[in-house]
Amino acid sequence: MDYQNLLLEKNDGLLTITINRESKLNALNGKTLQELKSAFDMAYDEEEIRAVIITGKGEKAFVAGADISEFKDLNELNARKFSEEGQEIFNGIENCPKPVIAAVNGFALGGGCELAMACHIRVASDNAKFGLPEVSLGIIPGYGGTQRLPILVGKGIANEMILTGDMISAKRGHEIGLVNHVVSQDELMNKTKEIAAKILAKAPIAVSHAIDCINAAHTNASGYQTEANAFSSAIKTDDFTEGTSAFLEKRKPNFTGK
Repeated sequence: MDYQNLLLEKNDGLLTITINRESKLNALNGKTLQELKSAFDMAYDEEEIRAVIITGKGEKAFVAGADISEFKDLNELNARKFSEEGQEIFNGIENCPKPVIAAVNGFALGGGCELAMACHIRVASDNAKFGLPEVSLGIIPGYGGTQRLPILVGKGIANEMILTGDMISAKRGHEIGLVNHVVSQDELMNKTKEIAAKILAKAPIAVSHAIDCINAAHTNASGYQTEANAFSSAIKTDDFTEGTSAFLEKRKPNFTGK
């Protein structure tokens, strides 16, 4: 595949994927998601790839969210497909038989936070911010966020983060179990590669089986379908139209509950 929004580097069994939309704070648009799917198809298929790192270009953002400009054409029917396709790609990352480590180098919001949570391990720079602000747009997380966040941090904290839409610091993320390690921006890739190297030294088949078993303990397929259904239902509300319009117009939304 001719990648336009990703930079790929293979070195000694490690595939590094860099989301390369720095001017858009690495926001996930449809093309970027399809390129991620293609990159992970390659990671699945190529034996020499034994671990994957995902990061964002620059020092401001890992992924600052979905590309909101693409939301304007969503309706209840295609929003369900939109959610399910994103879930499928992120499920492919979570279920990758090779370890996937997120090097979170800045904002990880909305779809970016969901992408980081789909990875097996998260290392964050000390300037990173995490959040699921979708309720501010009149919708909910649609790429697995309502399912993965409670598993990682517990139901109470997940409720607070999702229902308020507040951002949290990397330090707070580490305190609640969302983040494995917090390091300086300069040390981020070194620490991430250090963890990858430890795993690469272990038996590949055993590592793959361990990932399968850990994921099996937390699988709830019906929860993802519930999320996709709710996401598509939210798309038809006036609040969604108002929330996305306010975001694009850089103003405060006026929600009516309709």
